[in-house]
Parts: sequence; structure tokens; C-alpha cells
Amino acid sequence: MAVVDPKARFDQPITGSNSQLILVSGPARSGKSRWAEHLLNNHPVVTYIATAAARPEDLDWQQRLDAHRQRRPEHWTVAESGGELVEVMKTLVPGQSVLIDALGGFVAHHLELDASDWSLLCERLIASITSSRCICVLVIEETGWGVVPPTRIGGLFRDRLGALAQDLDRIADAAWLVVQGRALDLHGLGCLVP
Repeated sequence: MAVVDPKARFDQPITGSNSQLILVSGPARSGKSRWAEHLLNNHPVVTYIATAAARPEDLDWQQRLDAHRQRRPEHWTVAESGGELVEVMKTLVPGQSVLIDALGGFVAHHLELDASDWSLLCERLIASITSSRCICVLVIEETGWGVVPPTRIGGLFRDRLGALAQDLDRIADAAWLVVQGRALDLHGLGCLVP
């Protein structure tokens, strides 16, 4: 069983019509965003896509965003997609690298969609990633490890995020689980659940 070198970065150029997808998941405060940033640290052209709502009144959230800003290399371009991640993906220049932080923001923006419309949107997201011809590192929050959400919308968020993460893993070139500041190579260490 091959295990990816934890010091490795994904520096391979994208050629032809290929894209590359690397998933990085983990619970809150696990280090998942730092690991995702590390994977693209040496890339010359990186677009950082933020998906979460701005929440200017939430001082704790603003402190978290500031910590992310301070870590990012100055040459990275920042785009805020909110719920329009599919449209932002279509604007990327082929061959560049992109860090999407995080999938939960995208899911949260679309909780009002019925199951059919949500399914179509997920298909469009996956198509936009696979056709981008970019190296795409996608951060995914792990939400299903804790208490069962007491609200319907909390359960819907958790279930949609988990299902979309599994769909993305089917097309991913690599997947990392980050827990307690340590990154585990899921494709190298894990077995696919039948």
C-alpha cells in the first residue's frame, strides 16, 4: 500500500484536459486549512476561494478569517464565491491552482433547495471541477462526528455535506483527513466502503 509523503506538495503541472482534485477534510480546529495551504505553498498561481458568508458582526469569525489571511502567500488571488462556487470555477484559468475553503459554505448557501435541485447543483459543481483543468484543493468540514443536530436544517446540512464529500472522493486524486494537527492519507491508508 503506497502512502503519500507528508512533506510532498502537489507541484505537477496540469496538461491537456486533465484536472486534479485533492480533498482535505477534518473537524474544527484540526489544521485542515493549514494543510491545504501547505499543499499549494510553492505553486506560482493560486486562487483562494472563500465560500462562507462574511459575518462582519461575529468577532470570533473575523479573527479566524484574519488568521487565514495572514498565512496566505501574498501572490495568491482571493475570490469570495458565497453560493456561486460553480460560476467562480468556470472563470479560472486552466493550469492554475485553486484552494476552496470550504465546502460547508457552499452547502450552507443552498439549504433551501429541494432534493432534486440540490442534486443537479452537485452535478454542476463536480462537472465544473473536473472540467477546470486546474489543481483544486478542496477543504471539507467533518460534521457528522458529534451530537446529532437538534434541528431539521442542521441535519440537512450535515447529511448533504457528507454525501457530497463522498461524491467528490469518487473523482479525487488524493484525500487527506486532518485530525489534531496531523494529516492522514486516506487513499493510501483506507479501503473503499462497498
